[in-house]
This record gives sequence, C-alpha cells and structure tokens, in this order.
Amino acid sequence: MSTKERVSSTVPLDWKEVWFTNCPMVSANNVDQELGWCREEYKKIGVEYAYFRHAPENNWYPHYVHNLDNLIRFGGLNPAIHVNADIRKTVLLGTTWVYEGGVMQVRARDEIFRVQDLKGKKIGITKSLNTIKNDWWRVQEHMGIINILKLHGMTLDDVELVEFPYPDDWYDDPAMLVPPMNNPSELWLRRDHKHDYAFRPLEKSLLDGTVDAIYNQMGQLGQLSEATGEIKAIFDLANHPDWTMQVANTPAVITCTDVMAKEHPELVLAYMRAMVKVGLWANRNKHAAGEILNRQTFYLDAEHTYEGIKDVDMVPSLSAQNLECVKIGKDFMFKHGYIENDFDVGEWSAPEFLEQAAAEVLKEEWERRSWSKLPEGGGLDAQNGRLG
Repeated sequence: MSTKERVSSTVPLDWKEVWFTNCPMVSANNVDQELGWCREEYKKIGVEYAYFRHAPENNWYPHYVHNLDNLIRFGGLNPAIHVNADIRKTVLLGTTWVYEGGVMQVRARDEIFRVQDLKGKKIGITKSLNTIKNDWWRVQEHMGIINILKLHGMTLDDVELVEFPYPDDWYDDPAMLVPPMNNPSELWLRRDHKHDYAFRPLEKSLLDGTVDAIYNQMGQLGQLSEATGEIKAIFDLANHPDWTMQVANTPAVITCTDVMAKEHPELVLAYMRAMVKVGLWANRNKHAAGEILNRQTFYLDAEHTYEGIKDVDMVPSLSAQNLECVKIGKDFMFKHGYIENDFDVGEWSAPEFLEQAAAEVLKEEWERRSWSKLPEGGGLDAQNGRLG
C-alpha cells in the first residue's frame, strides 16, 4: 500500500488574527465554541478570532503540525508532543484531565472473560499511512495494550499483535475541505462521529474474526461499540485506581507557538482568560456543558456526557499530576520511537500565562460583584471601603 505526499497549507500570517483548533474531547474550548467568550476577549483588543478551517487556505494539517504561528490548539496529547519534539517549538499553556481510561474488547459471545484468556490470541493495532501527521491512534492503542497486559502479569510476548495499515486520508477528501467551517461542530454535521467507523477502525476486524481483541482508547468509544450488542469489554482502565495507567492521548493540552508566546503574549493571555471563564462556568453548569460537549465527543448522549464530566475540573491547569501524565505520554512516545527527540516537560510548560489570566479573571469578578458595596467603586485599589 503506497503513501501519498501531503502538504499543509496555511493563510498568510497576520497578528490581527488568531486561529483556534481543537479535538473532539472534553475541554473548555469545546464549550466555548458555543458560548463565544474567547471571541469577546479578542474583540476587546481588536483581534479577529476564528476556527482555523474558516479560512479555505488552511487545510486540516495545521492541527497536527502547528505550522501557523498564530494558531492555538486545545486537543490530544500525542500530536502536541510530536510537534514540540520534532517539528517546531511550542509552549504548553494548560491541561484538562478526564478519567476516561481505555477498554480491552472482544466479541460479545466469545468465551473470553479475563485478560489472561487472551494468551496466544490476536490483538489488533492500527498503522496510519499518512506520514505528515503523528500516528496518535496507534500510540494510544500500543500504550493501552501494554498497560492492560502489564496489570495482568503479561507482556506483548504473550499475544500476537496484528497490524492494520490504513490510508488515514479523510483530511484530503474535497468534501471535507469546502465550504469553510465557522465552528468545529460543523465537522460533525458532515460526519456522524458517534457511528463513524473511522473512529473505531478495528471493530470490523474484530467482528469478522480476523483478531480476537481490540483496544479502545476511551471508555466512551467502547460503550458505543457495546451498544451494538456485538462487543463486550473485559477490562476497563477507568476502573483501575492507578491513574498512571490511564494516559492515552490525554490529558488534553493547550499549546501555542513559541513565537506567539514571546512576541505576542497579549494574544495568549486573551485566550487563557476566556478558558478560565468558560471553565468556571462549565464547572457551575455541568448539565449545560454536557449538552454542548455531546455535539463533539463520543459519549452516548448528553446525559452520558454529563456523567463523564461531572467530576472533571473544566478550568485548565498545569497541576503536578497533570504534568506527570504529560511526562508519561512523552516518555512512552520517545521510548517506542514515536518521536525522535526528547525534551523536558517542565521547560515546555509556561504557567505564567495561566496564572496571570486567572488573576485577571479574579480581579474582574471581584470588581463586578463588589461595585455596589464599596463607596468608592469596585476596584481592588479602592480605599477606606468595607464590605457589609
């Protein structure tokens, strides 16, 4: 099967524009695409903010190779690691962790009930032939299979991995390139992502008996498979207490180019202010956030989405635990040859943007709430005022 030479196209650079891109994951950005608060933050400073596919000159590949200086990406971990390691320097601005785990699945009526029953069996693993982008799908399958086997005293030597090369070329489909999209959710008007087998590429090979088991990197995707009545899970990493076993293209990460961070920090701050505001709103309104996220994620429906996010902190962070998850993902990719160059995650992260954004949002909230209670107004620098 031959590979096709692919090129990433972009609009000319204009610092009066900021483009965004995201993955169909749980994130404040995926909530904001319906609220529009990020666009408001940019309008305050005279900058246009739009989905990167709004411009027909931008094809899909900037999402994976981050070759737009004025692009901010909120999405899966593996492509972001690949970009910073091997393509260009970026800055890690925030993360969102969701305990989605991953599931090992078999045919529903097979006499396979435990992971140990897979000894000597065939497990499928994909291989993208699209060389311009990181093979994030394979990375998380590879990592999840190893982790589940490890938890049951097994290794890859105990099973047979069966590789499935596939074109991974929907990005080049003319129908996916025109007309331009104003909102990421418009993509899912063209693709029924909850039932599109491109997002569950090994399922048919399991059902036709080519392999005995597959790994689904998200429990929510696994539940879509199980809803068919033909597939069952025999192990779910989301139910295992060891969070270090659950890194699979997660946490979702916010990245921008080092050029944007150094030369136009005000653009980064505008985005992060919005993400803090939206995250706080989503934390207070989880059912409403679930309705919005259901349009882009792989949960069964809006209520199922709510169940998946009810304990998730939607405000991005650079917590020690989240950064450790990033390190685990990066180390796996380097060890197994998915990236050529190693790097320090601590040096990659830039907490100053999130810290300043949070402080500015807090100040704004204080002034809004206290204006009517302080005799000299609501500013934090108001003198001789007492609440009460």
